[in-house]
Amino acid sequence: MVLNILIAIGTFFFMEGVAWFTHKYIMHGFLWSWHKSHHKIHPYVLELNDLFALVFSLPSIACIYIGYGSSELDWVMFIGIGILGYGVFYFIFHDIIVHRRIKIPFRAKSKYMKRIMRAHYVHHEKHTKEEAEAFGFLYAPKKYEK
Repeated sequence: MVLNILIAIGTFFFMEGVAWFTHKYIMHGFLWSWHKSHHKIHPYVLELNDLFALVFSLPSIACIYIGYGSSELDWVMFIGIGILGYGVFYFIFHDIIVHRRIKIPFRAKSKYMKRIMRAHYVHHEKHTKEEAEAFGFLYAPKKYEK
């Protein structure tokens, strides 16, 4: 059981690298046509960029399904749980805390939260796929501290 928990935690942290790579080279690359909706101010509740949440949920669902249905591959379920956990944290941080898509009273107090929020705001200063920076979601270098 400890190994399965470590698999889930390891997958969670691995997903930050996957998200960074995907954000930089796919969202700001050949799928900019989806992601550009997120870099523009609009009055809509949903945006084309939200399709990425569906795409990212598929490996998680598949892993949980495969792992749950097989005693030999039960560890795969914990990979899916790690991906799911990252997705939950991403949604809370990105959609609720940073972009306020669900209105809650929140004010960042910790240096960590202020830094990752500032990095994301710096990322959104560019409205094109080129010249953007700060592609991570749950990690930002210290240079984004004020």
